[in-house]
Amino acid sequence: MNKLVFANLIHRPMRSIISAAAIAIEVVMIISVAAIFLGQIDGQKIRTNGIGADMIVRPANASFINAVGGAPIPAKNVEAFRKLPHVAIASPVIQSFNLTGGPEILFGIDYASYNALRPFTFLEGGPFQGPNDVIVDNVFAQTGKGFHAGDTIKILNHPFRISGVVEHGKGGRKMVPIETLGELIGSEGKASQFFLKSDNEANEEAIRQEILNTPGLQSYQVATMREWLSMMAPDNIPGFNIALNVVTLIATLVGFLVIFLSMYTAVLERTREIGILKSMGASKSAIVSMVLRESILMAIVGVGLGIGLIYTIHAYLDAKFPTLFFEITQGWIIKASIIAFLGAIFGAAYPALMAARKDPIDALSYE
Repeated sequence: MNKLVFANLIHRPMRSIISAAAIAIEVVMIISVAAIFLGQIDGQKIRTNGIGADMIVRPANASFINAVGGAPIPAKNVEAFRKLPHVAIASPVIQSFNLTGGPEILFGIDYASYNALRPFTFLEGGPFQGPNDVIVDNVFAQTGKGFHAGDTIKILNHPFRISGVVEHGKGGRKMVPIETLGELIGSEGKASQFFLKSDNEANEEAIRQEILNTPGLQSYQVATMREWLSMMAPDNIPGFNIALNVVTLIATLVGFLVIFLSMYTAVLERTREIGILKSMGASKSAIVSMVLRESILMAIVGVGLGIGLIYTIHAYLDAKFPTLFFEITQGWIIKASIIAFLGAIFGAAYPALMAARKDPIDALSYE
């Protein structure tokens, strides 16, 4: 029976290849969407944690999504935080989501206080020398033909001189003076949030209470870095799971329909063959097993091909778009593989039952 399964697949090589390719595409779609979404979340977590702050203060009713969409709070409020007993450093920051030239989060920083949280490690150049200077990380500097200190790049359609290139993991990939970014986005004198450094981690709860008890600051959201990082999860992102489930459903339907069509036509073409097998004593379960084994074998090939393709895509994106964090996880590889196998089995189930129900006399007389 196993020899017959292989012979059936080889007899129609193009159909077998297309079916395996469809399953591979299904696997690639599921893993790649998850890799992009999760990669952006984890990449932002790593870079934010690298700022060196212990706590984050954000406006009332802000989520980490809308916190990067504008600057609604007065930057001068940083002075109130600096006067609190257990706050060692307070730094105002604007985070602005920008789609020009590709999605990115621009950072507007007060260099002195931001650098005090955790000093920059400069690989080239140095701090801002003027309002139209930008500090970039080495990941961005490696894009395209490469950028170096002294080069000019465009941000929000304005030219900026690269004053320095720093090691990645310090917040944004592009950081400009907070005053300049505020002017460009129409939020002069504003900030998106404040990063705080405590004099001692044991005093973080005391700082929170000091802020909430200070007139004018009671409505702010105060979170430790640990709390903020724990919120950076797919379940807390509006629409994340819906988008992922929709893509997964579409990919599963593609795999299911291709396998269904492939096995359905295969059963119709092999009607006489099935009749011969049943006349020789083959049971219904043997016929069902033969059809299912064909689909499972194509699923194995398709899943293997899909996993190989996703790592090829990862290597290409890593070389072509180093700023894109593409995170392939073992969990999603397993999920995509299981979904592909289930889709193949259910897609072949009806054709298999149809083949098993064929009357051997009618099958032998089929033209």
